[in-house]
Amino acid sequence: MTESVTASADPRTRTDGLGWVTRAVFGVERVGLTVDGRPPTGHRAVARYAIVPSVERARFLLPLGSKRATAASLLAYNALRPPRVRAARAALGGFARLGGLELARFSVLTVSLPEAADAVAADEALLVHRLAALQGWGPAYAACGVRPPDPNHKPTLQLFAPEGRPLGFAKIGWNDATRALVTTEAAALRELPALARVPEHPVAPRLLAELRWAGRSVALVEPLPPAVRGLSSTAEPEVAAVLAVARRGHPPARRRPLAGSSFLARLTRTAHRAAATMPADTRVVAAVAGLASRHGETRVEFGHWHGDWVPWNLGRDAGRLVAWDWEHSAPDVPLGFDLAHDAFQRALVLRGSSAAVAADAVDLQLRRYGDALGLDRAGQRLVADTYLLELWLRTWRLANAGAGWNPALHPALLELFGQRDHR
Repeated sequence: MTESVTASADPRTRTDGLGWVTRAVFGVERVGLTVDGRPPTGHRAVARYAIVPSVERARFLLPLGSKRATAASLLAYNALRPPRVRAARAALGGFARLGGLELARFSVLTVSLPEAADAVAADEALLVHRLAALQGWGPAYAACGVRPPDPNHKPTLQLFAPEGRPLGFAKIGWNDATRALVTTEAAALRELPALARVPEHPVAPRLLAELRWAGRSVALVEPLPPAVRGLSSTAEPEVAAVLAVARRGHPPARRRPLAGSSFLARLTRTAHRAAATMPADTRVVAAVAGLASRHGETRVEFGHWHGDWVPWNLGRDAGRLVAWDWEHSAPDVPLGFDLAHDAFQRALVLRGSSAAVAADAVDLQLRRYGDALGLDRAGQRLVADTYLLELWLRTWRLANAGAGWNPALHPALLELFGQRDHR
């Protein structure tokens, strides 16, 4: 039901998730936004969205104007979601398919442009129009999830044709931190089609377009396979796929010592930059020095990593592993980082463990699968320690770019480095 809000209020003035998302998606000043009211004087409506379930508790912006597109925005890729979420979305999607959202008492967000604006002006002012024109799609409808404001997160538009066919996903980098992530993912996706025939390498969605729009970085990515199914959060890690991502179709690389590697040089430079922004805390520089002292002569294989290898970024389609969200992908890291990240995030996110307990999960996973990765015990310890330091430096990079600190990782990881130095 519609909650009490000021009629025609522009939601971009809000400080909650609805305000954050609408500022990012509708960032051109001449675009008008009204909630439960008429467009501003001299404007014409060009799109409408149901705010579900309410303005104050917004979770979705669902497109109105095409029942099939509205339903598809709830039903597409439902097999990737947990059972309870899947059931709720299926019920709401069925309701939408019957036209129920048009009749329900959800608040409606109306998007408008000045009446004098022509098609070219609309394409420039509205991201959905711009993307549709760029791809030659014709009319397109967009759905968007609404989350609490978080400078680490990127609004993502899920785009549909009027008949409900998925067209793609548009990720929007709106600050320095998220613009960098979008740019990194676009670069990774640009390279991955060449690896499609590499045995065990996961399938990845193709990059359709990369553009700058209204100060945002936008990556348009093709839809996931319609029949993709999510992986169980308790499934065994995909070791063969991790190796395929790391080696990219090449034979195993010669193992090299950590000392003198470009990876250690990069860690050292980044740690000093981090310390310069936090002059009262030089623990990260000490952590890198300790790392070099303990593991400098240890030899490991270096290669690529996905960067966010977790069950919720993986699925299966027609027997093939599918991987998405490549925004932290990078080359020249110790082989095994993706398995370390998988263990750490399962513990931290799925089980609610502390950073210290999650680090123990990394050690356990690398001991369990170290032989398959070609890692002896010294190599396993190197991968675990360097991964945890890399993870903190990622946390710092996001914070330094305006994203704020992740309280689950900072200062907990910094404190953990000192403890691991004395193991």
